[in-house]
Amino acid sequence: MQVVPERSNSRWLSPAIPTIANCVLAALWGFSAFGGWSDDAFCGTGAAHDADCGDAVLRYVWLSAPPAFVAAGIGLLSWLLPNVRRRPALLDRNLTIAIGFWVFAEAVMFVGGFLTKH
Repeated sequence: MQVVPERSNSRWLSPAIPTIANCVLAALWGFSAFGGWSDDAFCGTGAAHDADCGDAVLRYVWLSAPPAFVAAGIGLLSWLLPNVRRRPALLDRNLTIAIGFWVFAEAVMFVGGFLTKH
């Protein structure tokens, strides 16, 4: 009996690694979008805060929301659906795709904030 499923190329990566990466990227996006990190980073804090810049950054936060929700959906459904969860290659592929969506969502927010600032 094998504890770890064999892969065709005999390499194995624990699903914990992409799962943790998804969780970290989700937290980063959440704090940037809802915690005000992006607004503070690009528009200043306190008396130096630029309200017009904050409105522009908020537009980019909303533009980054759809890929973030797609990433969250792919990641959650990959673990919730037994047919996906029991097939390691499919689980790895889906979690990797979700990571790509998280990175894209962060990039939209970062590039938008950068363009707003300059």
